[in-house]
Amino acid sequence: MNNHRLSRALRLCPRHTFLLLAALSLPGAVSAALEDFLGPAFFHTTELWSGETGGRSVVAAFNGDVLVIKGGASSEYKRSTNGGLTWTTANASGDAARFSNAVLNETNGHIIVMNAANHRISRSTNHGVSWNASTDFLPSPDRFGFRPSTFSSMQAGITLRYGEHAGRLVVPTRVQPGGNDIDRRGYHYSSAVYSDDGGQTWTTSHPFPVFGTGEAAIVELRDGRLLYNSREHMSLGNRYIATSYDGGETWVEPYRDPVLPDGPRGTSYGNMGGLIRLPLDDYDILVYSNVDTDRGELDPRIGGTHTRTRENITVWVSFDGGDTWPLKRSVYAGPSAYSNLGVGRKGTASEGRIFLNYDGGPEGRNTAAQIAVFNLSWILNGADIADYLN
Repeated sequence: MNNHRLSRALRLCPRHTFLLLAALSLPGAVSAALEDFLGPAFFHTTELWSGETGGRSVVAAFNGDVLVIKGGASSEYKRSTNGGLTWTTANASGDAARFSNAVLNETNGHIIVMNAANHRISRSTNHGVSWNASTDFLPSPDRFGFRPSTFSSMQAGITLRYGEHAGRLVVPTRVQPGGNDIDRRGYHYSSAVYSDDGGQTWTTSHPFPVFGTGEAAIVELRDGRLLYNSREHMSLGNRYIATSYDGGETWVEPYRDPVLPDGPRGTSYGNMGGLIRLPLDDYDILVYSNVDTDRGELDPRIGGTHTRTRENITVWVSFDGGDTWPLKRSVYAGPSAYSNLGVGRKGTASEGRIFLNYDGGPEGRNTAAQIAVFNLSWILNGADIADYLN
């Protein structure tokens, strides 16, 4: 706020002058929007599906309803109207919602589900209560001549908020030339599609700059950069990160994050994880989810599937846009696997809440799908957030 605007605000609201000046003078003062995610620690968990596994999409509709779209070979989804305390079951447009990913258009509130396998798309204009009939769509080929193979097992897409590409829809995807056989996995790569016309037409981005990747998440930082966080399943190591400076058209500067695991440490076969940025204009606070265990084992085959040591689903938090990850907290210590994240909407029952959907439970890592709902105070676990804010 400049001096003129500040002086005018103080003249109009003199009884708030002391409180406002005190807040501005405190080095650890937080914004009102961040306060929504604080307060008393909150944690609640529910089993959404039994005997079901796989990547799903979590979106908070404009009215605050939270949808968890099942994906896989199903069009089913769960809805909560009370901030994640209880859930009901419904179905989206069948062929588009199967093996799909979702994106909520923050410009008009439309929710879009997309299936890359059969190039079908559907949308809801009433917060996911009903869905338009599926229609065909065909994103452009990328620089190698390939189109996305699948949108499933990805974090939900985002609407860009900052810079010259504000309003653009960006959805992570995966390209699998030759299919998913083990000997083809080294040719897979993460990718994205983006739309500047509300999802009518889609362009495929340049490939993520590391092969053997897939199952990813994208967030936008306050300065307009996009961070691409991707699973990799060909070699040992943590999650791969790349950056886009042009709204998701190209991805550059790849590196392995020194903190964030990609499945159990010690296995080359990664694991789907979630990544979100809290919707705050004053901070780049990110939350990441994955399993946190050192019990990984190498599969003797390059690119071979190895999942039995997945356990201890955990969330990490960064207060500086992913440069550091100073805090983490275990959500469920038992068998667990794929996960993704969503965040609630201000002014609704979901306000200030973070939604973690993950596979796992006491019967095994692939025996159920759970939803854990919590706030930032729960992750902080008694720590003072002022110690982590710049």
